[in-house]
Amino acid sequence: MKPISKSALSVQYDLRPAKQVERRMLVDAFQRLAQAGFEIRDYQYTGFGSIYFVDFIIFHKLLGINKLVSIEHDGSLEERVKYNCPFKCVDIKIDLSTNIIPTLSQDINHILWLDYDEPVKSSILDDMYLAGSQLSSGSIILITVDVEPPDKESDEPKVSKEYFENEASKYLGTMEIQEFTKSKLPRMSMLVLLKALKEGMRGRIGIEYHPIFNFLYADDHRMITIGGVIGSEVEKRKIRKMNLEGAIYLRTNIDDNPYEIKVTPFTRKERHLLDSAMPCPVGWQLQEFKLSEEDVNTYREIYRFLPSYVEILL
Repeated sequence: MKPISKSALSVQYDLRPAKQVERRMLVDAFQRLAQAGFEIRDYQYTGFGSIYFVDFIIFHKLLGINKLVSIEHDGSLEERVKYNCPFKCVDIKIDLSTNIIPTLSQDINHILWLDYDEPVKSSILDDMYLAGSQLSSGSIILITVDVEPPDKESDEPKVSKEYFENEASKYLGTMEIQEFTKSKLPRMSMLVLLKALKEGMRGRIGIEYHPIFNFLYADDHRMITIGGVIGSEVEKRKIRKMNLEGAIYLRTNIDDNPYEIKVTPFTRKERHLLDSAMPCPVGWQLQEFKLSEEDVNTYREIYRFLPSYVEILL
């Protein structure tokens, strides 16, 4: 499976506000997991660094992870990727993720983030299967996929159903056509991804998937990120010890609706004013100008994770 598409050369991946909110929520959750007994600092992070390495910079600096592996499929980018590598402790692998996942050591714990910019397809499901069979107990799996209608020319449920039948037939089961409407594609994608993961875990005695994350967001296309811990009752008990105060983004039940990351555009001056009142009580309203209750509530939920961008002239 190729971990990078040419979109990496056209999208400024470090300037996507919803994606950045997601990253910071992941860091917040990993810190809570560390407090609950997961030795996150000792984990190996494996992901798709591309030419930006945003996740690697954040996870190394904020979580203290020193074992990092970046997978890059496109050999034509090798020199550029190596030039942009931010730390000596990042090991760059020029190969397919399908080839790298089986080499992940079972003697250590992993955070594996398969961060695709494509809809679910057979090669992605193969990676999920491999992750389920390979990752050590206590490891964390994350998967991101595009959940727009897979046919750019049509959002008809019939067309999406045909796509899933072609790409995910062995994980699909019997599904009615109404399950493939645009609004239901995030859940459909999640279900087939988890089925592939759990099929890979088949035969591993006492090992289960314990969900933690289910994000839905859009900087352009709608995307989902799902994830959790592959582990035993030991890990399950640790998850139950997590401090959940303020962690409204966590989703520990696969039947829960995803946490939708919404970033309302505000000016820098407006954000400074809002920040001065955070965390505001429910029903609070600005005196200087009127905002909808939804906008205020949305900002209250994400302000701690929302990046600020400034221009520096050199």
